[in-house]
Amino acid sequence: MNQNSIYRIFKPVNEPVKSYSPGSSERESLKSKLTELKSTQIEIPLIIGGKEIYTGDLGKCIIPHNHQHVLAEYHKVGKKEVDMAIESGLKAWIEWSVTPLKTRSAIFKKMADLLSGSYRDLLNASTMLNVSKNVYQAEIDSACELIDFYNFNPWYAQELYNQQPMYSSTGINNRMEHRPLEGFVFAVTPFNFVSIAGNLPTAPVLMGNVVLWKPASSAVYPAYHLMKLFQEAGLPDGVINFIPGAGSQVGPKVIVHESLAGIHFTGSTTVFHSMWKTLGENIGHYKSYPRIVGETGGKDFCIAHESAEIDTLVTAMIRGAFEYQGQKCSALSRCYIPSNIWDTVKAKYLSEVNTIKMGDVEDFTNFMNAIIDKAAFDTIVEYIKYAKNSPDAEIITGGNYDDTVGYFIEPTTILTTDPHFKTMEEEIFGPVLTVYIYDPDDWIETLKLVDRTSPYGLTGCVIAQDKKAINEATRVLTHAAGNFYINDKPTGAVVGQQPFGGSRASGTNDKAGSIFNLIRWVSQRTIKENFDPPKDYRYPFMGEE
Repeated sequence: MNQNSIYRIFKPVNEPVKSYSPGSSERESLKSKLTELKSTQIEIPLIIGGKEIYTGDLGKCIIPHNHQHVLAEYHKVGKKEVDMAIESGLKAWIEWSVTPLKTRSAIFKKMADLLSGSYRDLLNASTMLNVSKNVYQAEIDSACELIDFYNFNPWYAQELYNQQPMYSSTGINNRMEHRPLEGFVFAVTPFNFVSIAGNLPTAPVLMGNVVLWKPASSAVYPAYHLMKLFQEAGLPDGVINFIPGAGSQVGPKVIVHESLAGIHFTGSTTVFHSMWKTLGENIGHYKSYPRIVGETGGKDFCIAHESAEIDTLVTAMIRGAFEYQGQKCSALSRCYIPSNIWDTVKAKYLSEVNTIKMGDVEDFTNFMNAIIDKAAFDTIVEYIKYAKNSPDAEIITGGNYDDTVGYFIEPTTILTTDPHFKTMEEEIFGPVLTVYIYDPDDWIETLKLVDRTSPYGLTGCVIAQDKKAINEATRVLTHAAGNFYINDKPTGAVVGQQPFGGSRASGTNDKAGSIFNLIRWVSQRTIKENFDPPKDYRYPFMGEE
């Protein structure tokens, strides 16, 4: 019998989102934690084999909306520490790879309980401060979605373990083992979602793997608090080794190591291409073919039909494009609106965008906050300058920016007459939405235009009341988005409800928050046990006439 088959995990439910409304206890508690974290600068070590490592090569964790304020200094990994982390992980693999699912799942349950309790304020506050998210964006990310990952993934793992051969002949017992990968997994996580930072290293760990975790340098602060949560929940030393620092110090040694079993990645398309190329060039060097799971960029769209409900469309545009300053791989970046409703949409849209407040995360009336760092700020500004100087574009909202105190960019909307304008095709990763107006008689052709404009295929939405139009959009845009939304913004996937991921240039579409992601972190072994084995090699057909 499979040692995990007798353990039953009950189907979880999604974590409720707290309101943080004025006068609420959670609001006061969180504000207290924000004050506490701002008042103390901490030192963040590497954590390898459960031990804190101080390299002396320091980086800073800052507040993007007040970039002179340093929250922490963190020690950067060097090549020596990378070797230590690999050795520690492979040593931990010996025991962790044979630890029963029941034991592993219990640790995840503890992680979820800690995060929903004593760690909730800590992770939300560190997310708000270090990556400049408002309270709602932090709550749905670093609290609710991550709690959901830690509750749902053990249930999905159980479903995977229960996938067994359908039939055994008389005297035969057939079974399937879902083994962890042989070696270590390299997890590379982004700045923009603490939930991704908390899921990419732990999803392989749940399946019995060990992980080297390199968090984004601009978001080490919440990542460190996550690592401390893992330790408090009882994750054995060395199962996850926490190695912040420059990718140039980590990647070259890790990606060519013979025991690399997989990569779990969210980040830039360029970096992912480079990783894949290096793997291909070294494919004969590995003990097994490394699993590659990656989610990269997006150029996410909204296509409005002439039957669109105006308030629905405007809300989807604003929330889709400007929540968390557009720093989501799923953020709405290009919008197609028919000419016969544009004047009405424009009036409502301009009126609403003009009410958006932007500033410090501790002012809960602010809808928008700051860009993550100077490099991102400069990149986004270049796109805005390009649009300002182009005869094919007009800026109808925003267009201003200021990095004196924090990295602030106004919610910027570009109206273009060119459906292949630069900001219609290239990922910007900031609060910039480009709108193209089309002839409603060209509905089907415009759908085809949406499909072929971008190399990405992550998210998109259609806004329409006409059922025929919705069906046409769903059909024509089959491969344009891995997460497709009807009468809703193209962001905000929920674990257990909308498994997330895209294809084309957007990644491998292995659907985080589902059984389909977890299956990538196991290697099956089929076992046939014969209780009445044959004693003679001869078959009946061989008998003499």
